[in-house]
Amino acid sequence: MHPIVTSIAIAGPEVILTLGSLAALMLGTFSAPGRALAATSLFAIAILAVAGFALLDGPAGTALAFDGLYVADDFSAFLKVIIFTATAASVVLAQPWLNESRTGRFEYPVLMLLSALGMAVMVSANDLLSLYIGLELTALPSYVLAAFHRADNRSAEAGLKYFVLGALASGILLYGVTLVYGFAGSTQFDIIAGIVSGQTERSLGLLFGIVFIIAGMAFKVSAVPFHMWTPDVYEGAPTPVAAFFSAAPKAAALGLMARVLVVAFPGNVAADWQQIIIFIAIASMVLGAVAAVAQTNIKRLLAYSSIANIGFALVGLTPGSPAGVSALLFYTTVYVAMTLGSFLVVLQLRRPDGETVEQMADLAGLSKTQPKLAAALAIFMFSLAGIPPLLGFWPKFAVFQAAIAAGLVPLAIIGFIASVVAAFYYLRLIKIMYFDEPAVALASEGSAANGTMIAAAALFCSPIGMLAMSPLAAATARAAAALFPA
Repeated sequence: MHPIVTSIAIAGPEVILTLGSLAALMLGTFSAPGRALAATSLFAIAILAVAGFALLDGPAGTALAFDGLYVADDFSAFLKVIIFTATAASVVLAQPWLNESRTGRFEYPVLMLLSALGMAVMVSANDLLSLYIGLELTALPSYVLAAFHRADNRSAEAGLKYFVLGALASGILLYGVTLVYGFAGSTQFDIIAGIVSGQTERSLGLLFGIVFIIAGMAFKVSAVPFHMWTPDVYEGAPTPVAAFFSAAPKAAALGLMARVLVVAFPGNVAADWQQIIIFIAIASMVLGAVAAVAQTNIKRLLAYSSIANIGFALVGLTPGSPAGVSALLFYTTVYVAMTLGSFLVVLQLRRPDGETVEQMADLAGLSKTQPKLAAALAIFMFSLAGIPPLLGFWPKFAVFQAAIAAGLVPLAIIGFIASVVAAFYYLRLIKIMYFDEPAVALASEGSAANGTMIAAAALFCSPIGMLAMSPLAAATARAAAALFPA
């Protein structure tokens, strides 16, 4: 079989997403104005499902395509399942908002498909060039999504901020790529690993390249000190877009960071990037925990919560071990469910003027007016706080355990303290819902599909979700092992 045909077969999910995005664009263009959004959204969900099922027919083990630029393995397959599921959920949860805000343009699900395509390329990148292409394929639709509600000044401002800072981060990352290429002589991860492992002395130029690459990727996961865009963009962007930003792109960027650092920079140089990741993890956990205490806007609160959770996830990456990467994947999976569930509850609620709830004070007495939604949000908050026996406790336990096993006891202690501080603002929100008197009468105006997703996410994050721990742990261990060939 011709190498190009073989490569296309290996990259089946990306091919499906590419053709599906073009087909969705044509479908929306030629559909009746009143039916374009619904038709395109259903088509986008179907394409994501087909791309997910294509993973079942993927090659066994590790397969390279396009002259080593692309890799298909258990690690990328696991992350693609999360990415496709989170993207499909984001398409569904946005429907009521798109219809109510009269922003029901069919381009929304098309942009989601294009972003999913970029994320799939990211997690299968086996070269610094395909890494950059995947990042840009993800970022460009995201800039448009942030400013999607163009009639709203806050949304336009969020899109502009995200674009300017994202362009700066992309430039920093690309400069790091050039430095690594200049001092290692290649951009392919496997070749870089062989060169780095054979070096007896530290290359200062290579180290600078690694620093710039980590800085560019840290922006994508909104890790400190490259987090400055996150609260403003989350607050200004439409709530469904903020929900999307907090889930699928974070999972893809964390997976990309793990592959780049573990595969391309092993051996002696790993000690250098581990110090950088330790600093980023500590800074993210501490700032995310402390800065969120003063927040009164729910979306800004969830933005700082995402920063703190990225720090906790990076604790699993710092050892650079199979157990640490497995804990990172476990944390990412549960975090996506918790944060999407939280945003879904917020999207279900409406103020008397019809606007989406954004202030925490508006949730006062929610247990009396909307007891089911209050119970679901309480589960998500307890789980985000890491309180046992809810499912959110076990990923934190896993990443701290991996850090302690690698001798990083101070990092685990700092993470534990940050987790205790972060629990304050999660529990404060529960206190507002259950112990304060109702401030305004909130209505629930979401779709039945959104209600079903809330129930499913709440069950997954509740103690019942512990039933899924064994198969999930086995899947994450198998995915992590793909980065550490025997």
